[in-house]
Amino acid sequence: MASRVLRRILKFINMFFMVPLFQLGLGSFVGNPITGYIMVVKTIGRKTGKKRSVPVNYAILDGNIYCMAGFGKGTDWYRNLQSQPNIEIILPCGPLAGVAEDATNSEEATRILRQLLKNSGFAGFFAGFNPFTVSDAELREKTKDFPLVRIRPTGVGNGAGDAGGWLWVLSLVVSVVVLWLLLR
Repeated sequence: MASRVLRRILKFINMFFMVPLFQLGLGSFVGNPITGYIMVVKTIGRKTGKKRSVPVNYAILDGNIYCMAGFGKGTDWYRNLQSQPNIEIILPCGPLAGVAEDATNSEEATRILRQLLKNSGFAGFFAGFNPFTVSDAELREKTKDFPLVRIRPTGVGNGAGDAGGWLWVLSLVVSVVVLWLLLR
């Protein structure tokens, strides 16, 4: 029950706050060590074929981008990327295209998971332990039900200022405000 309520709250925040900020090109203002470092994963719905966007915490290590499905293997965006692994992501510095793959059982998974949870800010502690001090064995045990995803970059994605992006909204609002101030 509590998990369902949390998911609904997060869905609302993500849909009306986080994703629009990234679509406006303002993603770099969101991440910090307290709230965590966030990117937007853009998948294609496995049933609908529609574009879906979801913010997730991430870590960049060894030239790859990693994220974790915090609600387990039933997480919609995780199931979408299993169906269609060619995805786009919006990092705070800009968009990338990539291929997603499960890295849960990789040899570097423990190191990646620890860094990912450290990068998650206060959310990293919701797993029930301190990601900075937990033993490797306990870390693997506590995160065994959360798939680790590796995204191998393949190119540049569509950014906020490109066709289909939302940067024009910010430009329009700023222009109207400046014009209004000048005409006052």
